[in-house]
Amino acid sequence: MSRWNEPRTAIVTGGASGIGLAIAERLGAEGAGVAIFDRDSDAADAAAATIVGRGGSAIGVCVDVSEPDQILAGVAAVAEDLAPPTVLVNNAGIDGFKKFADITLEVWNRILQVNLTGTFLCCQAVLPHMVEAGWGRIVNISSSSAQGGQPFMTHYVASKAGMIGFTKALALELGPKGITVNTIPPGFIDTPMLRATEAKGRLGNSVEHHAGQTPVRRAGLPTDIAAACAFLVGDEAGYVTGQVIGVNGGRNT
Repeated sequence: MSRWNEPRTAIVTGGASGIGLAIAERLGAEGAGVAIFDRDSDAADAAAATIVGRGGSAIGVCVDVSEPDQILAGVAAVAEDLAPPTVLVNNAGIDGFKKFADITLEVWNRILQVNLTGTFLCCQAVLPHMVEAGWGRIVNISSSSAQGGQPFMTHYVASKAGMIGFTKALALELGPKGITVNTIPPGFIDTPMLRATEAKGRLGNSVEHHAGQTPVRRAGLPTDIAAACAFLVGDEAGYVTGQVIGVNGGRNT
């Protein structure tokens, strides 16, 4: 059953793996046309092919969200190949792990450029289509680290905290236009990125150990985030905007 009263087209950035892939697959299964933005064009095409193979509609688009021209070209391609996009999930992001004193300006700027500025650029690029439709849904995937902090990740945490503030401000501005803006800060989700962090010894213990300390006694799954996102981009969530919807197994309340 579709979550929309009429067909919708969604862009999911960083949609070729992990949380982004789960979101893209969920929205495709529920009837949205899905454009998967990712720097890895082969992975984006493969993810789109999977959705199409399941009876959905999807395309892969090679986009680096730190490049404004690529974003604009990507949005134009979506409007031409699928339909004007009115759903945007800003999921693309990179992490970082350094002592604060060792964070260079170059590294700091790169983290913010992808995680925060990329979100800003994608929102601006898609906004005209939402305004024209008089309807839109934006979901920004932030991080629970922005709520509780995280040592050795000052640059990453700052970028994700910025996404939360950005969400609240934009929701107030766009609400009268029929556009909602919300953020999901995932907490301890079992993704390739988390496993890579574990392999580098940066978790202090295993994923399974930390999952056992979580109130619900398991790590989160990408599909947990996808389920919350699917609700937020649907017609039934029209009265939910400017909200921080934590999906973290009770780790942050």
